[in-house]
Amino acid sequence: MAELDGPRLEPRSAPARQLVVFLHGYGADGNDLIDIGRAWQGLLPQAAFVSPHAPEPCAQAPVGRQWFPLTFRDPDERWTGVNKAAPILASFLDAELKRRNLPPSALALVGFSQGTMMALHVGLRRAAAPFAIVGYSGLLALPPDANPEKLAAEVKSRPPVLLVHGDRDDLIPPQALFHAASGLAALGVPVEWHISYGIGHGIDQDGLRHGGEFLARRLAATR
Repeated sequence: MAELDGPRLEPRSAPARQLVVFLHGYGADGNDLIDIGRAWQGLLPQAAFVSPHAPEPCAQAPVGRQWFPLTFRDPDERWTGVNKAAPILASFLDAELKRRNLPPSALALVGFSQGTMMALHVGLRRAAAPFAIVGYSGLLALPPDANPEKLAAEVKSRPPVLLVHGDRDDLIPPQALFHAASGLAALGVPVEWHISYGIGHGIDQDGLRHGGEFLARRLAATR
């Protein structure tokens, strides 16, 4: 299995007590999100940040990467994709926590778009729950026929989740936020959400602030 790597940001106040992992969207790479870590260092001074490049070159963006291919011709391709990419991401998370000498509970996942699909899929299946997941402009990948029993049988942890979405998103409609929130709530996962008005498929300053404050709040609750 190939190993993931990407840009890292050391904690403002060493040594690292938390690890925040950014999972970028389709056609981007790890450099796309790492600067969010700089914006959040004041809120999370003891957090190390890492933003791995997804494992595959992106067919639609020659210099970008993808967690899995998207053709929009197969209704189950997101489910197939998250399951195929999950082991390499899970392995990276374990290795990065070990490298930092941190327990699994010190982990937070922050995804954008396809990265949100990965964050939710992998985060809910970790033996020890991350302290938080933040998902921007994404969705909850569902098994064929949206089988709730299959989904519930796979969930091992119920970390608190914040979902953020632009109301003008034309790539992943904002309704995806409400579908994901209701699906997670049905699984017993605590969910908060925020709609960024006038925003398309992207993250605005308001959404960034909500994400950083959510992580800081969840972290404080674990102490």
